[in-house]
Amino acid sequence: MTNVAIENQASSRFPRQERGSDFPPATSLASVADNLKKSFRTHPAGVAVITADPGDGPVGLTATSVSSVCMDPPTIALSLSAFSSSTPGIRAADHVVVHLLSKDQLDIAQLFATSGVNRFADTSKWDRLPTGEPYLLNTQVWMRGKITGTIEINGSTLAAIEIVESHCSDNQERVPLVYCNRSWHQLSETSTVKEAEK
Repeated sequence: MTNVAIENQASSRFPRQERGSDFPPATSLASVADNLKKSFRTHPAGVAVITADPGDGPVGLTATSVSSVCMDPPTIALSLSAFSSSTPGIRAADHVVVHLLSKDQLDIAQLFATSGVNRFADTSKWDRLPTGEPYLLNTQVWMRGKITGTIEINGSTLAAIEIVESHCSDNQERVPLVYCNRSWHQLSETSTVKEAEK
């Protein structure tokens, strides 16, 4: 049976339906990118600060793109922006430190998200681990890891980080810092949504 015959036979069994109002019109790549920005602008994410020292001084940036990948070995994923001046330094470092911020660290999140400033000028806010990496004091959750793999996408970098050391406080009152729709938020008991009844 020829390909044309197969296509005709398939068309008779699965007739092509006219596009109705349920199907949006095709969009351009520019529209797709614009919609992607709009979509993730309203998709809340936890806030983290990444620090490292490639050998010529500490670097750091604020990120909302940290996610858990697997537990064996413990690995997380992180997206490093092509527009951040700290990305080359973080990529060149042997190890990085990933801090998951609480609402009390909004000033830290804003500092590491600001370009053109010395993010490490206030030495009362940070120190070095015994292994040499810069880390933020009074952070209740942090992880030290090594970048084990990267994917380059138009200058940005998706990095896999294998965690070799971690610290997680038992403080039950820790309130995570969240970023959504270009503003900072906090999670609390009042933000909990009840599960739908089954």
